[in-house]
Amino acid sequence: MPPNGAEIVMEALQSPKPYSFRREMFNQFRKNHLAMGGLILIGFFFVIALTVLSFAFFKVYFPADPNAINLTQRLLPPSASHLLGTDQLGRDVLSRMLHGSWISLTVGFVSVAIAISIGVLIGSVSGYFRGWVDVVLMRFVDIMMTFPTFFLILTVVALLGPGFWKVMIVIGLTSWTGTARFVRAEILSLRQRDFVQAALAVGAPSGRIILRHVLPNAMAPVLVSATLGVAGAVLTESGLSFLGFGVQPPQPTWGNILTEGRLYIFDAWWLTLFPGLAILAMVLAFNLCGEGIRDALDPRLRR
Repeated sequence: MPPNGAEIVMEALQSPKPYSFRREMFNQFRKNHLAMGGLILIGFFFVIALTVLSFAFFKVYFPADPNAINLTQRLLPPSASHLLGTDQLGRDVLSRMLHGSWISLTVGFVSVAIAISIGVLIGSVSGYFRGWVDVVLMRFVDIMMTFPTFFLILTVVALLGPGFWKVMIVIGLTSWTGTARFVRAEILSLRQRDFVQAALAVGAPSGRIILRHVLPNAMAPVLVSATLGVAGAVLTESGLSFLGFGVQPPQPTWGNILTEGRLYIFDAWWLTLFPGLAILAMVLAFNLCGEGIRDALDPRLRR
């Protein structure tokens, strides 16, 4: 049974340390074992991606050059010499997956950064100024939400052509509507608080109020949305690469490794199993971490 308000106040008064919202959130997050497991898995992917990217900068590849073709070793099953086997061109699958990890993470974080920036801007302006500004911006958000996101991304990429940076920008420019609605709802609530009214009373400019007083208190749902958005962006990039509209070969990504493997699904099962498991693990890790952050930020969801 969750503690009531009086018990929380008495516990805070009796505690030798002053109350800290950040410390309380971290303690709640740490109690969620699934969320901690997701965070550890995200850290594991980060270490792999940064390590591979650092070595690739100096032209050092582990365990082999991901684009080195050797037709005498094509479609070899997993073994001591090739831990995840080889593909139809004799390239080492493990090496290609390791080099594809940093692409998936880069696409996820850059596209989410673009989406969050647009969503926070539109949501904060709409929620703070209200009136006709709110009506115009929210109707634009509603129009954007009527389009199926993946098919909109697919259409834009098909018109502009596939590419690493194009994929990130297109995903970011089409994935901000949810964040805008979250931020608007938070700011509509915060605008009636005493500290905002006090700032208005002393004549503080609107930009300062939004940046210094309102937005910092509205970032909790944005943090959750960003974490879950990375998982969605990784899945979208994999889907685009699988359809041939994402990052193009010979640059390895988990999506195009999966695409190449579908032609040999009955003869070389490892070409679809391992990239599929990697995508599943990364998406699951970010989803678990995002759910844990949401539970830690919302006292009503604490157990």
